[in-house]
Amino acid sequence: MPVLAQLLRTAAPCVAPAVWLCGIFVASGAIVNAQAALAATAVTAALRPAHHTDGGFRNPWGLPRHDDAPLGVTLPFFVRRVASSLGGNHGRPPRRVEPDLALIQEVNAARGNSVTWVGHSTFLFQMAGVRFLTDPTWSNTASPVSFGPRRYVDPGLEIDDLGRIDFVVISHNHYDHLDVDTLKRLSNGHTRFLVPLANRETLERHRIGPVVELDWWDSITIGEARIHCVPARHWSRRAVTDMDRALWSGWVVRTQTQAVYFAGDTGMFPGFEEIARRLGPIDLAAIPIGAYEPRAMMEPSHLTPEEAIDAVIALQALNSVAMHFGTFDLTDELIHEPPDRFTAASTAAGRGPDRDWVFAVGETRVF
Repeated sequence: MPVLAQLLRTAAPCVAPAVWLCGIFVASGAIVNAQAALAATAVTAALRPAHHTDGGFRNPWGLPRHDDAPLGVTLPFFVRRVASSLGGNHGRPPRRVEPDLALIQEVNAARGNSVTWVGHSTFLFQMAGVRFLTDPTWSNTASPVSFGPRRYVDPGLEIDDLGRIDFVVISHNHYDHLDVDTLKRLSNGHTRFLVPLANRETLERHRIGPVVELDWWDSITIGEARIHCVPARHWSRRAVTDMDRALWSGWVVRTQTQAVYFAGDTGMFPGFEEIARRLGPIDLAAIPIGAYEPRAMMEPSHLTPEEAIDAVIALQALNSVAMHFGTFDLTDELIHEPPDRFTAASTAAGRGPDRDWVFAVGETRVF
């Protein structure tokens, strides 16, 4: 041991600098690794689509957000919504007509094009033998619980009268658009459910499928139809902690002869022009016209009727059909106000009701 101790004392002046140098190398390595990690993160962020974030998604146009409204606007709004659910004057609901099932079957047999308004944002489309639904909602309330915004008009079609449905497009996960109870009734192993990114889990948790997830500008072919997932200016949430974790979108469905645009929910944004440029011409645009008051709260995510006409013009759409009004009392405007303003705005723009349609619930039109 004395010999070993002497050797260590002798070697110490040499060992200490070596240990110090090793420490420098280790520290330098850590710095290099940290710098590399930061660089990799920066590269990943640069390559990531502009509407993606680390934990979800965003609107990439630098416009006001849906949650920018001050508490002095949002709190009174929610108080009014609770009071409204208990009664009061909500306005005049839309007219409902009995569906023309014979016409629907005739168009399908001829592989023609027709659209039937079921209510809210739900349409049955038939195009070149392909049959699909948009944001199907047959429930009596637009809510995760048994109370909440209630349906004012019965659906324009019964689910049992639908027949074969090739696919369903869902725009986002709000309860008036992604209605699990309805989707469970439609899920049969044949019908495909097309959703924006990060919405698959919500459906598959309830054994709804098969599910296809798409990002903005992705597309898929089903039968004679090419279906494109397109941008929208909106947001998502189904619970307290999942704000903007799932993507939102619109959809364009194109056959060899016709193209339909379904906006889902959206505020005004530059994407309308881009959709027209990439996927036009649009023959029919299903455009939301309700749930716009108070503007300080709703402007980032819902169009006014006048903005809806501006959007149709930006899309260069030959025709449009109004939706997202008259079924659920979601916001402050009376439920009959949106279609009146939409028709007035269309007339003022030189288009008129022959091009921009307001349906009765249950109405079918060939296009």
